[in-house]
Amino acid sequence: MLDQVISARAAALSPGFDVRRILPFRQRRMVGPFIFMDHAGPVAVTPTQARQLDVLPHPHIGLSTVSYLFGGQVTHRDSLGVEQVIRPGEVNWMTAGRGIAHSERFEDPATLAGGALEMIQTWVALPERDEEADPAFTNYQPHELPVFTESGVWMRLIAGNAFGLHNQVRTHSPLFYLHVVLQPGARFGLPQGYSERAAYVAKGSVEAGGRTYSAGQLLVFTAGQDPVLTTTEPTTLMLLGGEPLGERFIWWNFVSSRRERIEQAKADWQAGRITLPPTDNHEFVPLPPDRSRPASSGAPAPEPLS
Repeated sequence: MLDQVISARAAALSPGFDVRRILPFRQRRMVGPFIFMDHAGPVAVTPTQARQLDVLPHPHIGLSTVSYLFGGQVTHRDSLGVEQVIRPGEVNWMTAGRGIAHSERFEDPATLAGGALEMIQTWVALPERDEEADPAFTNYQPHELPVFTESGVWMRLIAGNAFGLHNQVRTHSPLFYLHVVLQPGARFGLPQGYSERAAYVAKGSVEAGGRTYSAGQLLVFTAGQDPVLTTTEPTTLMLLGGEPLGERFIWWNFVSSRRERIEQAKADWQAGRITLPPTDNHEFVPLPPDRSRPASSGAPAPEPLS
């Protein structure tokens, strides 16, 4: 029933800001089109420490970044001139396409007090036909994301289609992405009709196939199976999956079906051909010194930024 269990490992998003990185993993680069997943927080810092959490302007190609918060708030700025504060229950969906730069700033110290900041960020690889599309950004409000409740289960559809729910979040390939909260004694299955499916335990624990899995683990399920997840404590899950897109190369923040395209993106960033956010252009993250070639096998590469 379980194809693989991936335990999150520590990664530095910015100096002093460690996150739990789930994807990519050496033995499992993607689940459906999802090629990256980070879980940040809960984070509690003093107002004087807040500045060091900021993720400075950095580039992306060939993917969509998807930001979703459990608590706190983050200010997004990008090359398109967008400036958007994201709060819990909203979705920031940024499609990099041929190239975009963005920053994520934690500008309200009050939201960092008491461990309020907690967020999940994923990257969704683009189909080959959309890899060079114009960059785009959309913020989706909670009322645009359907919620379902029943028998100790609460869930919000972040994107895609699942359990008969759908929304207007613009995706580029078949996928599903859900925030699920289970109460003790709840039983829950996975969306059907997708080749690849996984459940990330963000809080609490679940039982599947007679074994218990705890927070920080991604459960990747065997295709064609119909697992039942149960829990004895309040539990938060992120369910994700969809149809695979084929081989993708990844290096730092760049994703592409073509190795040479990533090499071009490196050169573009170094030469300043990917525009910085117009309202946040006084500093940026330089191209990492690691000159390794982009890999699809899990070879070491510079840590991605969100």
